[in-house]
Order: sequence, then structure tokens, then C-alpha cells
Amino acid sequence: MTHDQASGLRHKINRLTGKLAKTVAVVSGKGGVGKSNISMNFGLNLTQRGKKVLIFDMDISMGNIHVLSGLTGKRSIVEFFEKGCSLEELVMTGTEGVSYILGGSSLSKLIEWDNYHLERWISAIEALQYQYDYLIFDMGAGVTKESLDILMSVEDILVVTTPEPTSLTDAYSMIKFIHLQGGTNTFYLICNRAESLAEGREANGRLQNVVDNFLQREVIELGVLPEDRHVKQAVTKQTPFLLAFPQAPISIACKTLTDNYLTGAKTPSFNGNSSKFIEKLRHFFMKGRSENEK
Repeated sequence: MTHDQASGLRHKINRLTGKLAKTVAVVSGKGGVGKSNISMNFGLNLTQRGKKVLIFDMDISMGNIHVLSGLTGKRSIVEFFEKGCSLEELVMTGTEGVSYILGGSSLSKLIEWDNYHLERWISAIEALQYQYDYLIFDMGAGVTKESLDILMSVEDILVVTTPEPTSLTDAYSMIKFIHLQGGTNTFYLICNRAESLAEGREANGRLQNVVDNFLQREVIELGVLPEDRHVKQAVTKQTPFLLAFPQAPISIACKTLTDNYLTGAKTPSFNGNSSKFIEKLRHFFMKGRSENEK
């Protein structure tokens, strides 16, 4: 059986069983905290555990997943909207089977599209949800009106911060904004570039306490990733650090983080489920368009 035949069979089985990909957004309050690197290596580690993963590079201005993973393809979602390509045609497969779709500047124009184009976009994502185990949206830093619809719809949001006070403040602002918009997502916290496990755990704990005290909302600590020279070396190689340096401290910590996500982290009772993702996405996109027309 060829890869394409196996993929088609998997799609049909998932359609019959109603199995849908889990939806995850990776965010940060500001740029430069290593969000895209975490998205890519987290997705890679999931594939190493037998999961089928698709990463959407949704950073309109600074999308760099293709650079970090050494991909040379230049096709992006722009071609979905402007040339009528299907999303499946835009999928690129990188090392170890992780799939990617590049974002591009057309994402900033989603609010301008008519109902037909928006419905085509949502239906295309729904079809992909039957083909993968995880859809990971690597979002741009901060929140825009274009990204908010996705953030309000996904099941889980991984919030990436560093121990710096300004980074923690920005991460809190991100969580607060989504919370006040009525988001029912599960928030997971990752402290990156920590000088020690203790420093990272302390930073995570401070943010958890602030969110609990002021928003009465739970944020689950997912893990701590260390400051590690191997990250820069992997970026230079345009190879995920999990592959370039599998025994480096950053790689070991990333595997622990994935373990925590898959088996160790509890899920609050307010979390949604995979079947609600498209329903929410359609609601928020159409609501945004209606408000824009007023």
C-alpha cells in the first residue's frame, strides 16, 4: 500500500468513526520567546510517537516554520484564497512525516472575504481534521482580529513565556484577553529559556497564581525548557533540535513536555472537544464578518 493509499484509507476510517484531530494553538504575548521552535519540535515529537500532525504557520508577518525545518517550498494559504488551490495541495511534508501549511499575508484579509470564501476555508479545515490526529496552529505573537477566531475555537492553547517579568506580563495579558472574550479553552504554560528548572517552575508558578487570583481561571503547567546553545546550532542547521541533537537538554525537556501533555496534565471540566472546533470556528468567523459589515 502506498503512502497516498494509506492516507486515503485513514481519512475514510476517521470519517466513518467520527474521529477528529485535536486542535492546539501555540501562542506568546510577545515575539522572540521561541514559540515557533517549540511548535515545530512539539509536533515532531508527537509524530515520533505515532501521531499524524499538521502544523499551520499562522504568523502573518514573521512565519518561519519552513526555515526552521529546512523546507524549501514557497506555497502558502495565499494560493488557497487567490488561486483556488485546495488545502491538501498546499501541505508540505518535512522530516519524520510532520506536515506543514504556510500562512502568508492573505490571512490578514480573512475578514474581507464573503460568506462563500469563508465557508470554503472552514470546510477545508474540517476535512483536514479527519485526516490528522493533531492540528497545531503556530500563531503570531499577541492577538489580532484575524487570529482571535482561531484562538477562541481550538481546544488547547499552549502559552509560551520566558522567566523575564515583561514576558510573564505579556503572557498574562494574552490569557486575560482570551478569557474576557469568553474563551473556554484549556491553557497550558511553557516557560522557555530558563537557566534552571527551579527558575522555570518559579516563573510558571507566579503566572499561575496571578491568573488564579485575578481571573479565577486555571492554567496548567506543561513544562520548562532550558536555555541551551544547541537550539541556536539547530536553527543554523535548519534542522529541528530533536533531530540534530536528540540527547541535548532541550530535546530531553521537550520530550518530557510532550509526555506531560499526552499523559500527565489534567484537563479542567470546562474544556471543549474536537467536535466543537469547526462549530466554534464557523460561529466566530461569521460573527466577525457580521460585525464588520455594520
